[in-house]
Amino acid sequence: MNQKHSAAHSGTDAKAPKETSQMALNQRVISFYNKRIWIIGASSGIGEACAQAFLSHGAKVALSARRIDKLKAIQDKWPADQTLCLPANAQSNDELSTAYQSIKQTWGGIDLLLYVSGIYEPMRADNFDLAKATDIINTNIIGAMSACSITLPDFIQQQSGGIAIVSSVAGYSGLPQSLAYGPSKAAMINFCETLYYDLKPKNVAVYMINPGFVSTEATAKNDFEMPALITTEQAATEILDGIQAGEFDIHFPKRFSYFLKFLRLLPYPIYFFLIKKFIKI
Repeated sequence: MNQKHSAAHSGTDAKAPKETSQMALNQRVISFYNKRIWIIGASSGIGEACAQAFLSHGAKVALSARRIDKLKAIQDKWPADQTLCLPANAQSNDELSTAYQSIKQTWGGIDLLLYVSGIYEPMRADNFDLAKATDIINTNIIGAMSACSITLPDFIQQQSGGIAIVSSVAGYSGLPQSLAYGPSKAAMINFCETLYYDLKPKNVAVYMINPGFVSTEATAKNDFEMPALITTEQAATEILDGIQAGEFDIHFPKRFSYFLKFLRLLPYPIYFFLIKKFIKI
């Protein structure tokens, strides 16, 4: 049995919310201690790293994904009353609903939904596969919508809490190998922006999270050089810092994400030239 971690038992985190130059569009979060957080896609990659980070801050974390062995491995490292292990397929509204009802029965509800579940399959025009593309769309955007449809009534009723959705800088504009993944992430960005309009008056926070290249099982499939590649732990730090700072647009690493934001403003001939130059394919 792994030695279990012991989360800090003070009412505040050791680290205060980071200073941010952008105007905070959400209320700042002073502490994650005792916050009830549901992570969908918690078994590996960014989701697992976020789970470990939230738990280290004293949060209660409900872990959902398809791979129960991976979830159990995370759960075994922490006190029994700090985690829930709730296997669920992000494409199944019924399984997500069942998981959420279990959280409500145990903890009474949640303070934060973090949707990280996603599928990435390198795809270009000469190997376009509609079945795989449909699978990507169903997990990445339909799954996020499903999770929101389940939790939104309670968030709106309690007029507190937040929804964090992990999209990608691939949703900013067309990138190599992202013929299905990119459009799914673009839809997620649009969904977050529209969700923010609706939930801001209800005092419910929305966090749109757009990572660049992160070293995960998914990006290991890429056969090209990935600029500004970071670890899952670095990604989790960016996410938690952004949420604490009240940011809506949490994007990283800045040296890469700001570059892609800039590219969106350029005429297409220049855009395509620079993409080909800086992302070797």
